[in-house]
Amino acid sequence: MRAALLETHGGPFRLAEIARPQPGPGEVLVRVHASGVNPLDIKIRAGAAAHARHPLPAILGIDLAGVIESVGPDVTAFRCGDEVYGMTGGVGGIQGSLAEYASVDARLLARKPANFGFREAAALPLVFITAWEGLVDRAGVRAEQKVLIQGGAGGVGHVAVQIAKAFGAEVYATASAEKKDMVEALGATAVDYRAETVEDYVSAHAGGEGFDIVYDTGGGAILDASFKAVRRFGHVVSCLGWGNHALASLSFRGGSYSGVFSLLPLLTGVGREHHGAILAEATRLIEGGKLVPALDPRSFSLGGVAAAHSAIEDRSARGKIVVDVPRYEAVPGEATDKPFANAC
Repeated sequence: MRAALLETHGGPFRLAEIARPQPGPGEVLVRVHASGVNPLDIKIRAGAAAHARHPLPAILGIDLAGVIESVGPDVTAFRCGDEVYGMTGGVGGIQGSLAEYASVDARLLARKPANFGFREAAALPLVFITAWEGLVDRAGVRAEQKVLIQGGAGGVGHVAVQIAKAFGAEVYATASAEKKDMVEALGATAVDYRAETVEDYVSAHAGGEGFDIVYDTGGGAILDASFKAVRRFGHVVSCLGWGNHALASLSFRGGSYSGVFSLLPLLTGVGREHHGAILAEATRLIEGGKLVPALDPRSFSLGGVAAAHSAIEDRSARGKIVVDVPRYEAVPGEATDKPFANAC
């Protein structure tokens, strides 16, 4: 199979022919149609993600969408031909999705929404799981709560807005003035964090008391602001809470804090079935018309992965970047992969 191979941190990708994997017990072989690109991929490529190391040479790519082409022993939830998506590799020595095929732990997968193409599906797994774990698993979002999403136009943020809305919450989201329309189109009230202080927007939108849930997607000073924006006995959640922070403002409100680290099931092997279950909830919301990802319209191929990464680095991306992985057509007389076990 063809794959975009990274051989040195910070180096170029090499389009290589490598052996196609075989699914082991509990695994399925997925013919990858699309690979989502996350900012974390850029950090892994640079060797700058201590929490998500990936030994080289490696195939990156955390998110995928594709079709099951063979099923390993002990897999009963899926069968050949199923269209699936998931957050399946690209860290911890697990092969990623920048390849024509990936052997995947079936517990990490869910059926692709029927009303989505592969590109839309590949844009969602990491950001949806991260948003869901924070709002639903940690904070228990429910109807009529006031929820503030810090960074409502970002990858995790715009999905978190839609999840909170689907649960019936009253949603507010910080965003720059240029992204106000995007946030409001998702159903949130936009808060211009550049023009308003925390005290300003708490007074204007939360009666001076604060929000029931604040989801921080930025870390650093944004997390500090979140501790001031939450109401008494409220809940602050962060997917980037990795710094040193003073907890006094949160403690004086009797508030609680939860961190989200979505890579844990991939890195430890524990809790993988929950990720599959979360994506099944994503499929339900999507097919119910309650969730749409922001997707950059540009198309990148396996040979153009570096350009896809550059679109994130230079901030030209207007939504999630997705790499398309079309089927390679061999020329007459060219050697092809051998048939694989348990094929459709």
